[in-house]
Amino acid sequence: MPYVDRQNRICGFLDIEENETCGKFLRRYFILDTQANCLLWYMDNPQNLAIGAGAVGSLQLTYISKVSIATPKQKPKTPFCFVINALSQRYFLQASDQKDLQDWVEALNRASKITVPKGSSVPPATEVAKPPVVPQTQERKPQVAYKTEIIGGVVVHTPISINQNGGDGGEGSDVAGHPLLRGSPSYIPTSAAKPPAGPPVLKSGYCVKQGNVRKSWKRRYFVLDEFSISYYKCEQVSSPSL
Repeated sequence: MPYVDRQNRICGFLDIEENETCGKFLRRYFILDTQANCLLWYMDNPQNLAIGAGAVGSLQLTYISKVSIATPKQKPKTPFCFVINALSQRYFLQASDQKDLQDWVEALNRASKITVPKGSSVPPATEVAKPPVVPQTQERKPQVAYKTEIIGGVVVHTPISINQNGGDGGEGSDVAGHPLLRGSPSYIPTSAAKPPAGPPVLKSGYCVKQGNVRKSWKRRYFVLDEFSISYYKCEQVSSPSL
């Protein structure tokens, strides 16, 4: 039966088939060295051999896929025989008794088994800190002024929007009340330009209109097409303000 030597290696004698299917077994001394990850066999115990005598055979443990007891069909009339399956080869070995057979099969399977630790040794992934959310720049709201009036003894604050071009919004503020009415810009170009190509004009001409906040009447140039009506400060303005 196998034993453990001073280097913690499993050692003992076994008979190994010289060549597969030849049926001829040879007596050899085996050393199962898990530290070196190999199974070695010698002509005899290395202590009885000449200095420098090497192993006559070796097998890497990582090549072993399975070690099992040989069936009577595989090796008839060969008691206590087991087989080592390694890559595309099979190694048939014969133990001295049933106990020797079981010990070697268990030792070889244990040494060649790939074990996976139950608890993962990989530390949990550290949580990636998300970059701080930068608030989007708020849209600049138009400045609003208020007109204070006393109506029927009640103080009423009426908002007056101030546009970005410096105007008081007296006329532009009425665009919201008329979605189809487009106001003119607050400037007049130095040179006249033709209106851009668009829907055919149904009627155009000067009219007077009243402001939404400031109730004064002013003369404006109006253009009517099939989709909307637009007004300009004068006829030379190229496009209305939206």
